[in-house]
Amino acid sequence: MAFDGITIAAVAKELCTTLVGGRIYKIAQPENDELLLTIKTTDGGQKRLLISADASLPFIYLTETNKPSPMTAPGFCMLLRKHLQNGRIIAITQPGLERIIQLHVEHLNEMGDLCHKRLIIELMGKHSNLIFVNEEDMIIDSIKHISGMVSSVREVLPGRTYFIPQTTEKQDPLALELSSFCSAMKSKNMPVYKALYSSYTGLSPLIAHELCYRAGIDGDLSTACFTETPDGEETLIRLYQSFFKMIEQVKTGDFSPSIIYENGSPVEYAPLSLTMYANDSIKSFDSISLLLEQYYAEKNMITRIRQKSSDLRRIVQTALERNVRKYDLQLKQMTDTEKKDKYRIYGELLNTYGYEAAPGARSLDAMNYYTNEMITIPLDPLLSASENAKRYFDKYGKLKRTYEALSQLTEQVKEEIDHLESIQTSLDIALLEDDLAQIKEELIVSGYIRRKGSSRKNKFTSKPFHYISRDGFHIYVGKNNYQNDELTFKFANGNDWWFHTKGIPGSHVIVKSEGAVLPDSTFEDAARLAAYYSKARGQEKVEIDYTEKKNVKKPSGGKPGFVVYYTNYSMMIDTDISEIQQLENK
Repeated sequence: MAFDGITIAAVAKELCTTLVGGRIYKIAQPENDELLLTIKTTDGGQKRLLISADASLPFIYLTETNKPSPMTAPGFCMLLRKHLQNGRIIAITQPGLERIIQLHVEHLNEMGDLCHKRLIIELMGKHSNLIFVNEEDMIIDSIKHISGMVSSVREVLPGRTYFIPQTTEKQDPLALELSSFCSAMKSKNMPVYKALYSSYTGLSPLIAHELCYRAGIDGDLSTACFTETPDGEETLIRLYQSFFKMIEQVKTGDFSPSIIYENGSPVEYAPLSLTMYANDSIKSFDSISLLLEQYYAEKNMITRIRQKSSDLRRIVQTALERNVRKYDLQLKQMTDTEKKDKYRIYGELLNTYGYEAAPGARSLDAMNYYTNEMITIPLDPLLSASENAKRYFDKYGKLKRTYEALSQLTEQVKEEIDHLESIQTSLDIALLEDDLAQIKEELIVSGYIRRKGSSRKNKFTSKPFHYISRDGFHIYVGKNNYQNDELTFKFANGNDWWFHTKGIPGSHVIVKSEGAVLPDSTFEDAARLAAYYSKARGQEKVEIDYTEKKNVKKPSGGKPGFVVYYTNYSMMIDTDISEIQQLENK
């Protein structure tokens, strides 16, 4: 979820409580679009305020983490240091429910006179910016310069007058009123949730859906339901009442920050409680800054690894597509060889009944002694029966040799496809750069990437995932094929239990039994982990094979992660691992 006006309101309230009265002690610009302000608060403590105007990930929150700064400070940072260093924050405001926070700062200028300036933080997606203005609303500078050639709505340049652009006719929800609300909803022909956030500032689609849920309305219904159904007016008033109660929460600062998780990954966050989600998928926070820091840290990690793995993904995808095309062609050629047995039978029957064929005949009807049915054998009238038989035997021999060669080739190509799909799954699982390094090494060894120089195989610090079941048994999950082999054939003992998705690329999962009998819930936990860390992640039900490790074998010459087993049990399981505790790798 992007920063909406309600999230900004929650942040502004927290910043007012924490920072107003404090003095700006340090100003740093760790990234091109980022500021890090260190503020000495009135209680003698120290707070860091991290602000980002990044087009793809704008945010503002308090953090305990310091970030390294460049050796030479950028010009915007130097300007802020000149004007705001040691300045006192006298107010933090948000105009309406706009996605804007304003830091009002008073400071002494070079002449010793008291001056007031504002640092305006606009968190508007690709239009995000940090703008520094004086008391007359004249722009002193901004972290991004926007000329008239870039935007026809507003220039953001030194010397220009600052104003908030009004590009849409949205109403201020803080001034919510029944008659205007009803008019706005009835005038739009679109889904109800969309009508909400397109009519009022500061609402995100997520909050709009939550409002509909609280009012007992399907947010995807058309706004026509308010005028074309018997209880339309009643439904509209109920929606208004839910909206009014939510805005009262915002006005009074009654925030309940929470992150929504699905299968252990953060998918949404909100400054207010989201009743449309089950309680077991929600993690609550006392501070909106703590929520934002954790949410963006997790999202940043996933985004960063996705970016760093893009080259590896492209290599794997290209090789996979090439092998799939080759495999499809080979299967088609295999289909053509299915005629070989027919030609062999024609040849045998001609050797047996060929004396019945008249010279120059184009066919011969003969009894197929394999099926006791009459069949018609096509003949070349220019050849004798024995010569026709030889021709069919030659065709049979050629197709038989083709079949034998293709059988071996298709098996090899299918193994290569399975191997590449398992690497794709490993890339989806990877969370750290060390995880990617191990996958890259596998691609080098497999011949898909050329090793640079004469360097030897690197040492890796990436370790398997480590979980503990609800009954206290330790469960380990391989992140890639090398770790799968390590877990199964070096780490696990014979009586430990091994889990894997049936016929689908995925991680090897080992449960350390320590000689004990595993309870059913531990089997289920391990199976869920095997389903989640596989290509089947997200499916409602996945079939899992499981057996004692002693039944799992590594075939001679098998690719990394490839095993065989002939004695196993199976179960169908979901991919929800939210109740399984993950431990830090030791």
